Amino acid sequence: MSFLFPDQNLLPFDGEVLYFPNFISNDFFEKLKEEINWKQEGMKIFGKEVAFPRLTAWYAENGKTYTYSGLKNIPEEFTESLLLIKKKVESQAGVRFNSALLNYYRHGNDSMGWHTDNEPELGENPVIASISLGGSRKLQFKHKATPKSTQNIILEPGSLLLMQGSTQHHWLHQIPKVKEAEGRINITFRRIF
Repeated sequence: MSFLFPDQNLLPFDGEVLYFPNFISNDFFEKLKEEINWKQEGMKIFGKEVAFPRLTAWYAENGKTYTYSGLKNIPEEFTESLLLIKKKVESQAGVRFNSALLNYYRHGNDSMGWHTDNEPELGENPVIASISLGGSRKLQFKHKATPKSTQNIILEPGSLLLMQGSTQHHWLHQIPKVKEAEGRINITFRRIF
């Protein structure tokens, strides 16, 4: 799916998702791959510890923690690269972010299952700003009440995706597994209350 107008809402109803291609230099990919303190975290499923199919990292101001999938993330301080990217994203989004969850998808088997970013510390209608670096990957949306309502978006290197309004109340999203894929880093800037 390609979009002629960056301010066009990509969702047909019940939310707002905006896509900005060529937003930032893809040169940040190699730098972040090396300087971020990546971790192989996991969660318990039916009493068994299962590793996330990707590497993750949590960076935030003022010791802001973030809990999802039963995992409490203790923050590291923003790197200079992350601060540069954050400033540019804040200018476009009109929001001051105080945290960033990073995901490193090393290959096509790394993925993120269906979920919403609806944790209480994100507030009522969170704005999530997602930067993509490295290879392209497909992002899928599925409406909670009408699962046949779906949207597929190819997240290109250097792009920005903004999820805002009531999106997290009504839509699930995922990065599915694929046969082959280049490495991809995703930075999701958030505001923790």
